[in-house]
Amino acid sequence: MGLQIAKIRLMPRYNSPFEIHVHGEVPLRADVGFEQLQEALKPLWKYAGAKSLVDGAASSYEEEPGIRLDAQAHLLQLCWTVSGDEDFRQALDEMCMALNDLAESGAPIEVTFYDADFDDEDEEMDNAGDARDDFAMYFVGPTPAAIMQVQRDLLVQDTISLMERHFDASELSDVVAAVDKLFERRFTSLVDSMQLGRPPRGQGGSSGGSGHGGGRKPRHLH
Repeated sequence: MGLQIAKIRLMPRYNSPFEIHVHGEVPLRADVGFEQLQEALKPLWKYAGAKSLVDGAASSYEEEPGIRLDAQAHLLQLCWTVSGDEDFRQALDEMCMALNDLAESGAPIEVTFYDADFDDEDEEMDNAGDARDDFAMYFVGPTPAAIMQVQRDLLVQDTISLMERHFDASELSDVVAAVDKLFERRFTSLVDSMQLGRPPRGQGGSSGGSGHGGGRKPRHLH
């Protein structure tokens, strides 16, 4: 049985330009306790106006699980929405840096900024402008190598998925090898610059998704 942290649903911020959805699963070290996790996630629950992780773990949407800890599987589960602005990115950077120290292995975290003033139905009726949605992938992990491994795996998966529309999977081995060389070069650069003392910042930059002005990225359904 997992331990559900979410207890109290917070009131949304008014006049916030975005609804921000954070989604992912982070494997945690077996020795990580609740207090450590609460401190690591403080940038999120504090941004939401809560006084603790218990108070801030509920999502703005009842159908979303919010922030959950599966204590038996040592797994942090995130499916959490908060109202906010661009300054939320700073909270994400701080959270990722803290989670690096608790993570057992590398993991991606998807973050989607939904334009709070945009309505799909109104857009169809009134031919309004495009939504200001944005999407980014953040990465956490105990070492730079662990973070790069999950980045590499996602890139290979996305590349193969795209190219299989035109080529057979057996023809793509050279493409995968090229991706591996790029990441080997990046890792070597990190080693040479002696940046291995601490994992890199959490954000891996925008990767895929709608970006500004594109079709809306669908919400996760549970």
